Amino acid sequence: MTDIRHIFFDIGGVLGTNGWDREQRQHAVERFHLDAEDFQCRHEETVGALEEGLLSLAEYLDITIFYEPRDFSKQAVIDFMFAQSVADQDVIEIARDLTGYPNYTLMTLNNESDELNRYRIEKFGISEIFEAFLSSCWLGVRKPTQKFYERALGIAQADPRASLFIDDRRQNLGPAKALGMSVILFTSATQLRSELERVLDLELSGA
Repeated sequence: MTDIRHIFFDIGGVLGTNGWDREQRQHAVERFHLDAEDFQCRHEETVGALEEGLLSLAEYLDITIFYEPRDFSKQAVIDFMFAQSVADQDVIEIARDLTGYPNYTLMTLNNESDELNRYRIEKFGISEIFEAFLSSCWLGVRKPTQKFYERALGIAQADPRASLFIDDRRQNLGPAKALGMSVILFTSATQLRSELERVLDLELSGA
């Protein structure tokens, strides 16, 4: 196997909580007393455009929630969305440890809207850890389409055979593996540290 040179981390579900996944949306339904079925239908119709950078967060909310008068503001919903993001400091420390090895280049691969993505990068304090954030909102495509990985690898100038991708969802790992990338299915910080030490043949601090 070619030695690993690029290590790609997912953000939501790995470096922290998911940003606007089913669980977070259910909390919003309860907090703002939304019609769950209507909201879900509107979300499904617009989430692709939102995460591919074709729709702003404000436009998304106009379609999914503020298509009729509400007794709460759009900013209140945005603040609520942002508040759902919680960093996993144990995983972030693992990524930080990897920066001590100069032969590795660290980047992220994630599906996210522009506004939420920028907020989470700053909130999680990971801009100094990762060389680039290859996100769906800036690539114009989403995981798990093969084009997403092809564009990301092209921008990174990464050989897939020398690349490792970490994600918490099997469906996102399949296309990466098909392109020749090594993959790790994330379940916990402890498991990830062990897998990285095995795959990369090194010892990370805090083990």
